[in-house]
Amino acid sequence: MHDIKFIRDNAATFDAGLARRGLPPAAADILEMDSAWRGLATEQQALQQRRNEASKEIGQRKSSGAPAEDLIAEVAEIKARMQALDDQAREAGAALETRLAELPNLPMDDVPAGADENDNLEVRRVGAPPVFDFTARDHVALGEGLGLMDFEVAAKLSGARFVLLRGALARLERALANFMIDLHTQEFAYTEVAPPYMVRDDAVYGTGQLPKFSEDLFRTEEGFWLIPTSEVPLTNLVRDSIVQDRDLPMRVTAHTPCFRSEAGSAGRDTRGMIRLHQFAKVEMVSITHPDHSDAELERMTNCAEEVLKRLGLAYRVVVLCTGDMGFGARKTYDLEVWLPGQNDGAGTYREISSCSNMGDFQARRMKARFRSEGAKRTEFVHTLNGSGLAVGRCLVAVLENYQTADGGVDIPEALRPYLGGQARIDPESAR
Repeated sequence: MHDIKFIRDNAATFDAGLARRGLPPAAADILEMDSAWRGLATEQQALQQRRNEASKEIGQRKSSGAPAEDLIAEVAEIKARMQALDDQAREAGAALETRLAELPNLPMDDVPAGADENDNLEVRRVGAPPVFDFTARDHVALGEGLGLMDFEVAAKLSGARFVLLRGALARLERALANFMIDLHTQEFAYTEVAPPYMVRDDAVYGTGQLPKFSEDLFRTEEGFWLIPTSEVPLTNLVRDSIVQDRDLPMRVTAHTPCFRSEAGSAGRDTRGMIRLHQFAKVEMVSITHPDHSDAELERMTNCAEEVLKRLGLAYRVVVLCTGDMGFGARKTYDLEVWLPGQNDGAGTYREISSCSNMGDFQARRMKARFRSEGAKRTEFVHTLNGSGLAVGRCLVAVLENYQTADGGVDIPEALRPYLGGQARIDPESAR
């Protein structure tokens, strides 16, 4: 949600930000709506003042025995007009809010301009991709070869874009999630939360998925939304509340299933586990003071990177360009892990985490504020979220990077304590 006062005072800057997003100017349209709404409010105030004056005069006339029928009639007319204005003001205010809510966040000045993912800017590469003396398999060939990854049975149960994991792979996925949660809570001071997996309209609106992206979500017949990521319930922990600045930053994390209809990705990544309707993810959310959100984004990105470092996975960090950023973000870093089995064994980098600074964009929608000690006024918090990491994609990365020539998979050392010391998934014993 955008600050209407900012648009009033900085119309050209606002339109310039939209232009960097590839969108047409909107300030003039918004300010016209705002002027109409404010005009109704001004008229309401004038009528209320006249009503108070007339009511006082009626009392004075009645006390002196003078007739007051004309003033009584005037007050009745004012009341009727005010009721009509209330309806008009409510409609005008709702229309203005809807217009503001449908526009994306403005990018920060240091976000590179661009149209799509091809214009993203690489920041750094970490680690060297593995070199095999055989042609690398992708995770589908590995998982099915082990007899532990089943898309056919999953399709019978649920349809396309679902997977069923068995035995060692199911255990490996659980180990990955536990490893991530332990790292974030024990070393990076995130508080673990076990949130609901279904939320109401207000929660999804607060983080920006509604109304624009409803087609990408799943909804129950009872009107609940299945969470597309635990960003939704975690960020909404501060909805409709005022926190003290001494309690900031608030850092929370959760391991949950995530549900996405992927309506906008038809035909993309139809093979394997890269893009599913249901997947597991460890999410990080930070609620911060506005002065500290830029530094918090760097910190959060480093926390996500540490997962990949400890797993020994090569990756790169890119800053998303203006045309590839998410709706609510003002700056986003993507972590892309090396997947040697993709592109027919040629390998490629694929997204495994996005870390975004939303500024006060979500906070305005959620009415999430903080108060500095001794201050009378409140301010909106800043919110950030990041994958720490996408568990399914991390499983894909481990399988492809730690595969062996016989179709087995070595276990990264960081995960072995979570697997009772197991060092390898052997193709002969996996089944």
